[in-house]
Amino acid sequence: MPLRYFDVVVLGMRPGALASAALLARRDFRVLVVGDAHLPATYRFHAVPLRRRTFAHLAATAPSYRRVLAELAQSQAFRRRLRPLDPMFQVLDRGMRLDVPPDADLLARELDRELPGTRGAIEELYEWLGRLNAAIDAVFEQDAVWPPGTFWERRETGRLRDALPEVPPALPVDPEYRRVIELGARFASHLSSDEPLPPLSIARLHAAWTRAPLELPGDEDELVAQLVDRIRAHGGEVRPTERCEAILHQRGRVRGVILDSDGEETGCGFVITDRPAARMLDRVRDFSLDRYTPHPASEVARRRFVVSLVVGNQLVPAPLSRHAFLRPLREGGVDVHLQRATFAGTGDVELAAHDAELWVCETILDEGAMPAFDGDLRAREAVLATVRDHMPLVDRHILLIDSPHDGAPPFARLDRGDLRAYPRSTLRPGGGSVDAEPAEPLYRKAPDAYATIGGEPIRTAVDRMLTVAPTVLPALGVEGELLAAWGAARLITKTDRKRERMRREMWSKIEI
Repeated sequence: MPLRYFDVVVLGMRPGALASAALLARRDFRVLVVGDAHLPATYRFHAVPLRRRTFAHLAATAPSYRRVLAELAQSQAFRRRLRPLDPMFQVLDRGMRLDVPPDADLLARELDRELPGTRGAIEELYEWLGRLNAAIDAVFEQDAVWPPGTFWERRETGRLRDALPEVPPALPVDPEYRRVIELGARFASHLSSDEPLPPLSIARLHAAWTRAPLELPGDEDELVAQLVDRIRAHGGEVRPTERCEAILHQRGRVRGVILDSDGEETGCGFVITDRPAARMLDRVRDFSLDRYTPHPASEVARRRFVVSLVVGNQLVPAPLSRHAFLRPLREGGVDVHLQRATFAGTGDVELAAHDAELWVCETILDEGAMPAFDGDLRAREAVLATVRDHMPLVDRHILLIDSPHDGAPPFARLDRGDLRAYPRSTLRPGGGSVDAEPAEPLYRKAPDAYATIGGEPIRTAVDRMLTVAPTVLPALGVEGELLAAWGAARLITKTDRKRERMRREMWSKIEI
């Protein structure tokens, strides 16, 4: 008999996993969140912050995110912290610097300057996108499981799927601006870009970039901290450094987990993971993988390769947006998403002490083109080459450069001398890894994708083990993770009639 028991054990700390844990804790389930080797977004080199990944709070306007905040009674608290992005994003290409501001008049001026003759068509496009995404919002506001699993779920969600508006294969706009739209969508999606994104995905993700997007002062770290705080406030337990060694089942149904801290069984009724099912089933003891066929949506095709640059403020152009997409000016170059990172804590203080700021540069590489974990600098140099195309003096102002994904040493000149290599062991005190870390994967589109946006089901081959991984609704990016999280919380809540009734009657004076 296990000495400890939780209703739900959540493995991982991606936004979807934490959202489902917070909802279930709020609904009076006993919840344990295990970090399970999740790496925080920020790590440090001699107290100077670096990032493992970019972060854009694109789900801030999504119905699924608003529903989560409303049930947690956190809408007002988050609204006070959010700040608008202006411009919303920027595109730097050959002979073009296009700002996309939230103000319609300013956008008209930008279009007249950079893409003359296209303003009328683009204004019509945004009017149409506004109506389209309002209709999509009305669908995603409904309480449903995406993608559905059972007969009744297929009937319920099928009615909502039929209400989704049709999106033409090619948006009716100038090809040059269509490339701008597709570029932002590609970096926001969890789908690989080796084939075209679904039209619904492009329309939805571009709307996320252009419907007055917001940012948190602490980026991803602040979002995680807020959700963890809600889980603990409702009685849940969070162990960020713990790892799950094995998942136990009895006759195909989850029975418990074994954590690496004690090696003993922790009983549970459900397991939720933020990783694809195929990656978790090898931890299920006595489960025959020979009878299991991985879902096509869990196949990795490309990965996000990230480079952190600490640059002197003398280099930073005043008009540079918080999020900029850089197109290469040379053949064979790579597109780069550049984020000027923000911090809610001491990170800004440390950077200010060096009169510098942090740029997080992300590109997408084929699985076969990823650098070997042996100090291969080719991917890092490819990212730098695109940055140099648009900022030729960047090398003079780099104070620190590192990527967690290539195994190469960090290079720094914090004393304003020459750049020199430091051993990766200097990153360990700040939460960095000595060895190279796998880059975040992007997945292939499933041939039978539900409503063109779906991937693998929330339910896995083991009864009561659920996944809210990016593979569930990969075409929608973070919004897809939150939709999956809501679906997983709904499935678990419906197994307990008392808690389901409590959820239906739940209300909050704060939200009213």
